[in-house]
This record gives sequence, structure tokens and C-alpha cells, in this order.
Amino acid sequence: MTIFANLHNRIDLTHIPYTDRGSRLMLFRREHQMYIRVSERWAKYEQEMGHYRQRPPIIDRLMFLDEHDTPVGFSVDSLPYRVVCHTPLGDFIWCMIDPETYLLALPSGKFGLAFEAQVLSGTPDRRGGALHGKSRRHIAYTTNADLLRNEIHPAPNGYLRVELEVEAQAGQCFLLNVTPRLGFNRTVPDPVTAIDRVQNRWRNWFNSVPPVLDEYRAQYDYAWWIMAAGLMNTRFYFTREAMSPSKIHYVGAWHWDQFFHALAYRHVDAQLAEDQLRIFLDHQRADGMIPDAVHDEGVVDHLTFPVDADVTKPPLIGWTALKLYEHSGRRDFIEEVYEPIQRWHNWWVNYNRDKSGLYEYHHPFSSGLDDSPLWDEGMPVIAPDLNTYMVLQQESLGRMAEILGESSDAQRYRQGAENHTKLMLEMLWDEQMGLFHSLYQNRPVPVVSLFNLLPILTGRLPETVNRRLIAHLTDPAKFWATWPLPTVALDDPKFDANQMWRGPVWVNINYLFVDALRRIGHTQLADELAHKTLQLIMQHDDIYEYYNPLTGERPPKAAPIFGWTSAVFIDLAIQMTRLNGG
Repeated sequence: MTIFANLHNRIDLTHIPYTDRGSRLMLFRREHQMYIRVSERWAKYEQEMGHYRQRPPIIDRLMFLDEHDTPVGFSVDSLPYRVVCHTPLGDFIWCMIDPETYLLALPSGKFGLAFEAQVLSGTPDRRGGALHGKSRRHIAYTTNADLLRNEIHPAPNGYLRVELEVEAQAGQCFLLNVTPRLGFNRTVPDPVTAIDRVQNRWRNWFNSVPPVLDEYRAQYDYAWWIMAAGLMNTRFYFTREAMSPSKIHYVGAWHWDQFFHALAYRHVDAQLAEDQLRIFLDHQRADGMIPDAVHDEGVVDHLTFPVDADVTKPPLIGWTALKLYEHSGRRDFIEEVYEPIQRWHNWWVNYNRDKSGLYEYHHPFSSGLDDSPLWDEGMPVIAPDLNTYMVLQQESLGRMAEILGESSDAQRYRQGAENHTKLMLEMLWDEQMGLFHSLYQNRPVPVVSLFNLLPILTGRLPETVNRRLIAHLTDPAKFWATWPLPTVALDDPKFDANQMWRGPVWVNINYLFVDALRRIGHTQLADELAHKTLQLIMQHDDIYEYYNPLTGERPPKAAPIFGWTSAVFIDLAIQMTRLNGG
């Protein structure tokens, strides 16, 4: 099948919106109505207008009306570059012609359009009108069809209602431009030419991706759609084109999500892959800290809940930068990021070590494992995953120093990685249980989680220790579930198959274990885990944030159209294809 055939009707407008690369707009349907949401935080107005996940649509109750002003129903036919609404009035064809503008190609005839807008004021004119909002998000609606009626009225819910009656001919259309800018896009293009241009852009995107085995192809194409449709263009603090984990659920760019996104982008665009790291380095603090998230209006680097502390994410940027370099060979990128990553490393050294020399999380969200039972006892926690990442970071800095000819730095960082691995073995390894403990107030946290096994990723452990960790990993009563790997052991009292980091499978963590197993020479087990991970993601039409390890189903709160799951699927599919001679 062709790529577009694989993606036919994946965009259903109910669970999966119509959006496009660079945009913050998302088009949905609700029975015979349509609405547009914005993937923007609006921090200044959050208390008044609601959190972005619950905030009402900026454009709501958009309807096609017959000559009696009665709403007509429609069915949807979608492809990445356009959405057709089949109605008794004819076909209305949506196409996103730029990140702030939806084009609606109109059928011939006389009919009505109506919608409500979350704005304060509006002025109609001969081609449509302009609407101005409190949040500095403004809307222009424009048509080159004959406007027989064009009215703006207050709506009961505080919106303004726009009612239009038009008489259209073939080749005419209607534009909706939603923007924070003072100027509007009101240039009405030829719809056929505009749709062809968008189709060609999508075709070029898909033509740039590496080939994979046919068994992966349908979900692989969809994953690449997510990786393009999830990108947002630059605006204010959002300094680079970067991927949102899920435009519906997560506004902006999120620290370690970007690292996994970059692993996919490296296969098509080295600059785009590198920019997923740069957007966070652009906001590095003077003390070296890198924030947790970046959105249009600012950054998230400190939270007061559930504890009051700086908040970031695990130090994997060096590990990621090296993977990008190994693929592209762009030494200049290593020149660019080496010193910022050194400062980032020093922030952990200076502010996040206990007196033993081990690293600790001060905020649970800094782990990326927000609600893990590892934090139930309290904070700060000395965590084996964080200490593993710090070994990887020193190893990565050592390799970068070597690339740049900084031999003394290279030796210092390599020795630091070796010394810290020994410290982990001395302070965190439990010979009886065969795992690495997390510590709270110098006592083991009474939870068996997948992260108690993560030091295997260092590649520096004695083989006897590796064997003990692999025994846990492959135990069907603990982690080798129907769909491996649950984030908390199946037999642990705190295991919950549906609750975020308290049991579900997160495929980015599976990816780290695939990497770890390859690193220590257990390639057959790595291949098996990669295969099972791919099969899990291929079970569904959509790609989710996390999965139930017992059933493979989507837990109720798992976000759809999810970025790092798509990125991991892409990279593992490419790996497995190449291993199988594809």
C-alpha cells in the first residue's frame, strides 16, 4: 500500500485532530459540529480561562447549514494533507495552508456557515470579519464567495456567534486565521493549488524516511505523521521548531521527551534533530540548570507541588547528542553543545549530591517518573536511575572531549564514570535481592521497580551483577509480562497496571533496556524486547503515552498521538529492519 493509503482516515477528528507541522491549532468534530482548540498555555489567563487541557475551544460549534439554517450532518474522509466533510450540500474540504490558517474549499451553491468564537469583540466586513480576543489570540474569517449575510451576535456562553449565508461557485473557499499577531492572513488562494502544495509537502516528508520491513509499515507511516504533525514553529520563548509530546495533552516542549524525539528526527533531518536539544540549551540558567519544559510564554524550572524545589528532567542530553553525532558526523554540533553540557553536569554535581557522593532527586518530577511509588516515602531520594544517567553523562562528556581533542577532560570524565559505577555497587547494590536500591533517609525504599535494574545501562557492571539483573528482567512474575516491561514489578504491592509510572509499559524505558542489553552483548534478548515493544505499539490504530502490561490496552489517562512512543517505534523499526537485512 502507498503511504497515503496507510494513513487514510487515521485522522478521525474525534480522538485524533487535523493539524499540521508548525501549528498550534487542532480541528475536531462533535457529531454535526466542529471546533478548534489551541495547544497553548496562556499562563496569564489560566486561572480565569482554565487549564489548557480543560479550556473551551477557541472556535466552537462550527456548522454547515442548509437554506433553512438547519445544521446538516457530515461524514469524514481524511488524509494527512486534507479532510473532506461529505454533506448533503456537497463536499467541504479542509486544508491547513500555514500554521495559523485553515482553508475550507466550498461546494457550489447557497448555504450557511456558523461558528462561535472565544473573543471579546468583532467587526464584519465585505469579505468576512475580524475578531479580537482577551488572550491576544485573534481570528479573521474571509471568503471570496458572495456573502449574502454576515452577522456577529453575542452568544449565551460569552462567545461571539458568527452567522454567514454564502453563495459559492467552484474554486471558492473560506479561510479561518487564528493568530497572536496584529496582522491577519486574509489572502484567499486557489484551493486546488493550495491543497496540491500541502500534499506535495507531505509526500516529500514521507519520501525522506528510511525504508522498513512491510510488517512495520502501516504504524511506521503513522508514527512519521505524528512526528511531523506534532512539531510547533518558533514563537517567543519557543526558540526552535520542536515537537510537542502530544498537542492535545502537553503544551510546549518537554525536556527528556525531546531527546527521544531527536532519535527519530536524526533519520531525516540532522538540524531538526539537533534543535530538539537546542531549544532547552537556549534556556539554560546561569547555574547550569536546564528547565523541565519550554512553552511560548516561558519555561518551567521550579514547582511548589508536591514539594517546593527546582524541577528538570534526567541528564540524558549528552547520551542523545552523541547518538546524533554518530549518525550525522557533524563535529560542529559537538563543539556547540560540549560546554553547555559540562555546565549541566556541574549543576548536578554542585546541587544534587548527598555526602556519600551519590546523586539524589529533590523533586519527583525531575525524575520524569512523576507518580512512581519510589517517591511515596518522601524526598529527596537517592535513585539508581539518576546515578546511572550520571555515569552515562560522564562517559558521553569523555567521548565528546576525545572528539574535540581535549585529552585531559576525556580521561577525567572516563575515570569519573568508572569511579561512580563502583560507588553505586558499594552503596546501592543488594546482593541478597539482586538489585540496586533507591534510598530515602539512608533506608531502602520498599518498592521493586524497573529502575532498580537500570544500572545495567552503564555497561560497566560485573557479569555476575548483570546476570542477576537480567534474571529479574526476564522473570514473568516480575517484569517479563505479557507485554514487557512494567515499570513496577508485577508482584509488588504497589503495582497498578493502569496508573502512569506505577506499572504501565513506557516504551522509552524499554528502549533504554534494549540499548543496555545490546551494550553488554545480550543481543538476542535485546532483539526480543525490541520485537515485543514494536508489536505492542502495532496493536492499536493510535500511538499512546503508555500501555497496560497485562492486556496491552491503553490506560484511561494515557495521552494519544504521543511523540516519544512514535519516535521509539521509528528507531526500533529501523534497527530491526537493518538487523534482518532490510
